[in-house]
Amino acid sequence: MIGFLNSGSPAAFEKFVAAFREGLNEAGYIEGKNLVIEYRWANGEYDRLPALANDLVRRQVTLIAATGGIVSARAARSTTSTTPILFLSGFDPVQIGLVTSFNRPGGNATGVSLYATELVAKRLSLLLELVPKTSTVALLLNANSSLVNDVERKDAEAATRATGGQLITLGIKTESDFESAFASAAKQRASALLVSADPFFTSRRAEIIELAARHALPAAYPWREYTEAGGLMSYGPSIADSYRQIGRYAGRILKGAKPSDMPVQLPMTFELMLNLRTAKKLGLTVPPFLLATVNGVIE
Repeated sequence: MIGFLNSGSPAAFEKFVAAFREGLNEAGYIEGKNLVIEYRWANGEYDRLPALANDLVRRQVTLIAATGGIVSARAARSTTSTTPILFLSGFDPVQIGLVTSFNRPGGNATGVSLYATELVAKRLSLLLELVPKTSTVALLLNANSSLVNDVERKDAEAATRATGGQLITLGIKTESDFESAFASAAKQRASALLVSADPFFTSRRAEIIELAARHALPAAYPWREYTEAGGLMSYGPSIADSYRQIGRYAGRILKGAKPSDMPVQLPMTFELMLNLRTAKKLGLTVPPFLLATVNGVIE
C-alpha cells in the first residue's frame, strides 16, 4: 500500500494521476491487482496537508507520493523522516532543504525538480513577442504560498523592469478572489498576464482561462494543459512526464530501492505551446519565427 498526497482536487489532476499509474505499471504494479493506493486530496486547502500526510503515515504506507507542489512535499517531510517520500518540486530542492544534493539526496526524500518558478522570465519574453507594446504586466499569485510568491515575483519584476515595463501583482487567497483580481488588472490597464506555476491555479485553470478571455487579456501559462484548454500560450516542462517518473520511482522503492540513493530527476525538455484559435480571437499576429519554434499548436 502506498500513499498519494496532493494539494489539489481529483478532477483537476486526473490526467496526472493516470500518468503516475502508468509509471507504476511500467514497474509491474497495477492498482487494484497487486497494489493499493490511498489518496488524500487537500482541494486547495493547504493547511490540511500536514494532517493528511500524518494519516498516511499512521496507515503505515510504504511510501508517500507528495504531489501538487512544494507544499505537499514540505508537509510530508515535516511529518516523517523514515517513510520514503517522492516529491514534485517547482523549486531547487537542495535550496529549500528537501534533499542534500541532486545526485545523492540523502534522507528519505527524492523526486523530480521542475524548475517551474524559475521560468517566469522566459514566459514573459515569449509573451512579449505576441504583445510587444505591453507596458503593464499582471502576475497572478497564490497569496497563501509565500515561498512561490517571493521567487516568482522577484523574477517577474526583474524581467519586466528590463523591458521598461511595470509589474502589478494579483494575489489570490480563495476562489472568490478571481473575479476581483481580473477586474483590478483591467482597472490598472494591464495588457498581458503571467500565471504562477502554483498548483492552486492548475486546479482552477478553466476559470482562469475563461476570465482571461472575457477581459481579452493575453496570458502565458506554465503548463501545456492550460493551452490545450484554451489558454493563449504556455512554456514549461511536461507535468505528465514528471508524474510518470514519480510512478517509476515508486515502483523502484517498492522493489527495495532507497530514496537516498535515487538522484533527483530534472526535466529533459521544455514545451512551448501556442493556441492559434485564442491568438486569433485576441487579434494577435504570431511572428513566423515564434511559430517555427513551438513544440505544438492548437488550431
